[in-house]
Amino acid sequence: MSQPFELPRFYVPYPARLNPHLDRARVHTKAWAREMDMLEGSGIWEESDLDAHDYALLCAYTHPDASGPELDLVTDWYVWVFFFDDHFLDIYKRSQDMAGAKAYLDRLPAFMPVDLGQPVPEPTNQVEAGLADLWARTVPTMSVSWRRRFAESTKALLDESLWELDNISAGRVSNPIEYIEMRRKVGGAPWSANLIEHAAAAEVPAVIAASRPMRVLRDTFADGVHLRNDLFSYQRETEQEGELANAVLVLEKFLGIGTQEAAERVNQLLTSRLQQFEHTAFTEVEPLADRHGLGPKERRDVFAYVKGLQDWQSGGHEWHMRSSRYMNGAKDGAAGEVTGAGGGLGGPTGLGTSAAGVIGSLAATMPQRLRGFSHVPHQQVGAVPLPDIPMPFTTRLSPHLDTARTHNLAWGKRMGMLDPEPGFPVPGGLWNPDKLVAFDFALCAAGIHPDADQDGLDLTTDWLTWGTYGDDYYPLVFGRAPDMAMARHATDRFGLFMPLGAEPAPPPLTALERGLADLWQRTAGPMAPDARRTFRTAVEEMTESWLWELANQKQNRIPDPVDYIEMRRKTFGSDLTMSLSRIGHGGTLSPEVYRSRPVRAMESAAADFACLLNDVFSYQKEIQFEGEIHNAVLVVQKFLDCGPEEGMRVVGGLMAARMAEFQYITETQLPALFEEFQLDGAARRALEDHAQELRDWMAGILTWHSGCHRYEEAALLRHFPSAAPPAAPAPAPGPSWAFPDGLGTAAARLPALLGRR
Repeated sequence: MSQPFELPRFYVPYPARLNPHLDRARVHTKAWAREMDMLEGSGIWEESDLDAHDYALLCAYTHPDASGPELDLVTDWYVWVFFFDDHFLDIYKRSQDMAGAKAYLDRLPAFMPVDLGQPVPEPTNQVEAGLADLWARTVPTMSVSWRRRFAESTKALLDESLWELDNISAGRVSNPIEYIEMRRKVGGAPWSANLIEHAAAAEVPAVIAASRPMRVLRDTFADGVHLRNDLFSYQRETEQEGELANAVLVLEKFLGIGTQEAAERVNQLLTSRLQQFEHTAFTEVEPLADRHGLGPKERRDVFAYVKGLQDWQSGGHEWHMRSSRYMNGAKDGAAGEVTGAGGGLGGPTGLGTSAAGVIGSLAATMPQRLRGFSHVPHQQVGAVPLPDIPMPFTTRLSPHLDTARTHNLAWGKRMGMLDPEPGFPVPGGLWNPDKLVAFDFALCAAGIHPDADQDGLDLTTDWLTWGTYGDDYYPLVFGRAPDMAMARHATDRFGLFMPLGAEPAPPPLTALERGLADLWQRTAGPMAPDARRTFRTAVEEMTESWLWELANQKQNRIPDPVDYIEMRRKTFGSDLTMSLSRIGHGGTLSPEVYRSRPVRAMESAAADFACLLNDVFSYQKEIQFEGEIHNAVLVVQKFLDCGPEEGMRVVGGLMAARMAEFQYITETQLPALFEEFQLDGAARRALEDHAQELRDWMAGILTWHSGCHRYEEAALLRHFPSAAPPAAPAPAPGPSWAFPDGLGTAAARLPALLGRR
C-alpha cells in the first residue's frame, strides 16, 4: 500500500540514545501484559502485536538513563496506555457507544487514589486491572502534589477520548486551535511528562509546577510528541481507524490544501513548537528558579526534568522510524532506509547514527527560526482590508451608556491617566481627554454587559480603561529600559493593591496603581474569599502577560503561533472580563461545571474570536504606528511566510472556525452537560445565561471596534503625529549565537538580509 505523502525532513536537534536494559524490559513487559490478560484471548492484541509494536524499544529510547526496574515500570505504563487506546477504539469508537464509553471511563479514577489508604474496587477488565497494578507500583515514592498532577493528567488522557468519539459521531473535523488544545489531553504527552519526573527521580518543585515556564515546557513537549505522531500515524488513522483527530487532516480541511502540503505545514508547526521549548528552557527557567529561591537539589531536579523531555523527543522520533505500528516508509523497520524523514543532509544510517543528522537538522530549519527575529518595525502596511467577520448575534446596548461615558472621563482624569507622570518618556503623557473620548470604552462595556446597572456598567468601563492603559503603558515605558527589572518590580507591586484580607494597601505611586486600588475596592470588596482569590488570579495573569510581551519586544521575537494564541487570551484580559460576568451567578454553578470540557471550550472559543477580532482591526495601528510584534496577522505572516492579505485571510478563517465551534458547543454539548451533572432548573438557567453573556461579549466587542476611533487611519494619524516613518533598518535578528558561520552556512543569513532590503 502506497503512502499518502512523503514524510518531511524533521527537526531533531538531539541524538537519540538507547537504554542498555532494553532486552530485560522486553521480557518483563510481555510477561506483565500476559498476566493482565492483554494478549491471547483479549480480542485486542496477540503476542505478535506486542512484539511488532515494541513498546520496550520506545521506552528504552525515550528514557535512556533509567535503571532496569524503572524501565520495566515505565514500559508497563506505555503498554497499558496503548492497550487502552486500542481497547477503547475496538469497543466504543467503532460502535460509537457514547453512553457505554462514559460509564467505562467514569470507573477508572477509582483506581488512582491520591490517598494511598483509600481502597480500590475490584477490576472488571484488563484496563482497570493494569491501572490498579501500575498505580500501586508507581506513586508511593512521589509527593501528594505529584500524585494529584499525575492522576489529573491520566484522567484527562482517558476522559478526552469522548471528545474524539463525539467528533467521529458527528463527522466533525476540529479547527486548528481546538485540535492543538484537545490533542494534548487525549494524546497523553502531559501524562508522559509526569512519568519523566518519576523515571528521572526529578520531581518538579510544587512551587513552580504551575508556572508559565513549566507549563510551556510541558505543552511544547506535548505538541511536539503529538504532531510528530500525527505525521507517522496519518495513514493508519484515516484509512484503517476512521479517525478524524489528526493534525494533517485538520490543516487539509482548514487551509484547503493537499495532503503533502498539509504534512509540510504540520512539520513546520512541530519545528516551531520544539524551538519554543528551547527558547523557554534557555531564557525563562533560570530566572524562574532565581525568583522562587530554589536550592541546588531543586534546580538539579528541574534541569534533569528538562533533559528528560529532550531525551523523550529524540527517542520518540527514533521509535516512530522503527515501529511497525506507523507509516514510516521503512523496510523491516530499519530507520536508516526511511526516505525523506531524517534531519540530515546525507551521511551514515542505521542504529546508533542519529547524531550524524543533528547539524543538517539545525541548518535546514535555521531560516524558519530566523524569520521569527527578522521583523522590521514600523513598516508601512496601510489599511489592509478586513476579512469577513461572522457575527450571528445582535448587540444590545445598555441604557446607561451616556452616563458611563461621562463617568469614565472623570474617572480617568482622577486616576491620573490623562496627565503626564514624572519621568514619562512622551511629552504630554500617554493619553489625553481627546484620546479617552475617542477610545469610548463605555461603548464596549455597554455591549458586553447590556443588562448591568449603572454602577456595574461604570465598573466594567473602568476595568476596560485600566487594562488598555496598562497594555499601552508597558511597551512604551518599560520597553525603553535596559532590562526587565523595573517592569518586574512594577508588576509585583500590583499585588499590594489587591489584598485578599483586611490588610491595608500602601499609597499608590502611579496611575496604574491608583486605578487598580480603586477598582479592587469596588469589585472585590463584596466577594466571598474564594471568588476574590479567583478574580485576583485573573488580574495577575493579565499583568504577567504584559511581561511576556515586553520580553519578546526586547528580543524582537515574533511569538510561536500556539504560544501567541494561548497568551493572547491573557493579554486581552479575557479571563478578567469573564470573571466579572460570573459575579452575579453566586454559588448557582459548581466549580466542577465551570471546569468541564464544554464550558472551558466554549469560553476559549469566545475568547479567541474576540482576541483575533481585535488583531485584525488593530493591525495597522500596531504594526505601522506602534512598531508592535504581537498581532495574529503578523504571526501568521511570519509562520506561513506570506503577505498581509493572506495573513488576514487565515486569521479570518480562524475567527470563523472558533465562532462555529462556539455555536456547536452551545447547541449540542451544553444540553448534554445538563444531564451529565443533573443540573436543576436554577443551575441550567445560570449556565444558559453564561452562554448568553459570551454571545453579548463577542457581539459587543465587534460593535465597539466598528464604532470607536482607536483603530481607523485618520484617528491614528492624529494620535501618532510623529509616527508612520519610513521603514527603519532591521534590528539585529536575535542573539549572535543564532548565526552559524563557515562553509555552507550563508543561507542561514538570508532572512536577515532580505529583511534589510
